[in-house]
Amino acid sequence: MKWLLLLSLVVLSECAIIKVPLVRKRSLRKNLAQHGLLEDFLKKHDVNLASKYLKDAASMVATQPLENYMDMEYFGTIGIGTPPQEFTVIFDTGSSNLWVPSVYCSSPACSNHNRFNPQQSSTYRGTSQTVSIAYGTGSMTGILGYDTVQVGGIADTNQIFGLSETEPGSFLYYSPFDGILGLAYPNIASSGATPVFDNMWNQGLVSQDLFSVYLSSNDQGGSVVMFGGIDSSYYTGNLNWVPLSSEGYWQITVDSITMNGQAIACSGSCQAIVDTGTSLLAGPTNAIANIQGYIGASQSSNGEMVVSCSAINSLSDIVFTINGIQYPLPPSAYILQSQEGCTSGFQGMDLPTASGELWILGDVFIRQYFTVFDRGNNRVGLAPVA
Repeated sequence: MKWLLLLSLVVLSECAIIKVPLVRKRSLRKNLAQHGLLEDFLKKHDVNLASKYLKDAASMVATQPLENYMDMEYFGTIGIGTPPQEFTVIFDTGSSNLWVPSVYCSSPACSNHNRFNPQQSSTYRGTSQTVSIAYGTGSMTGILGYDTVQVGGIADTNQIFGLSETEPGSFLYYSPFDGILGLAYPNIASSGATPVFDNMWNQGLVSQDLFSVYLSSNDQGGSVVMFGGIDSSYYTGNLNWVPLSSEGYWQITVDSITMNGQAIACSGSCQAIVDTGTSLLAGPTNAIANIQGYIGASQSSNGEMVVSCSAINSLSDIVFTINGIQYPLPPSAYILQSQEGCTSGFQGMDLPTASGELWILGDVFIRQYFTVFDRGNNRVGLAPVA
């Protein structure tokens, strides 16, 4: 009996953490630039990150969906159906739906991406429900269906997901991902669809009601989303826990944002969403304009905020104080280096909220701090990456 117990404990610990490797690819912005389409795109589209978070903000500017994902670089692979059909998705803590292109979609954006074919899956179950996900004034429209979703080697059965029929915006033709797997709370899911992680937890497929994210700073790889556990080899010191101020998005309170001990933004505290589906650090336009001034950023013809690469050696850390703990971001984190030069990791957006200004702690922040998204206790855990 003792041996059986030991064996079952070993088996449980083996399946406790489901790891999905993330690969880093060229972003949609870089793909557009490479094809000489970026300037034209930016003239036609006013990219407002706010459109993702406030459905009524969507009407304030003529944005199209998914422009928030223009700079995304981290993607993972899932399988849908029996046998599994593979899709490259963004694991996005800033939305809650799972959707992929389908064979019913004839938009240009679908033509060169993997498309789900329900007729090739023996476990697919259709519905008459439609779904429309607004990431701006345009939206992804489609139908809802149920099937088995393979995530990191486990089978999440009877998972509801969207099969896109239209994807506005021909620019998505150049996107490096097929679809999106949302990891926020069920209450912000379109059409009341149960998110993937909720379904996994409800089916007992994960041993802890949490998931964690490590984003590697190098281009090679090593980035990972871990479902059902925390791997301490990815961080140093202790995890600091931050209670959520609102459940829906992964929203927390930031005490202040300082540079050289002086408040440069968010002086009387502000709200922030920890979002793996936003690549930059976003905040109110005025506050961000001040920060761009502090770091010497200026706008280029294609809308990017360009910084001298030498500034990385001379600028100070920008410190986010959260729940009494300081989280410094060195210049090497908030200035993004590429072969084309250096750009600011900060981006402005207009998003009025009931509780004042809202910030988005995207990948620029998460690359520095291993992040645990703890659904069971409605909190976020942060620790410096190893």
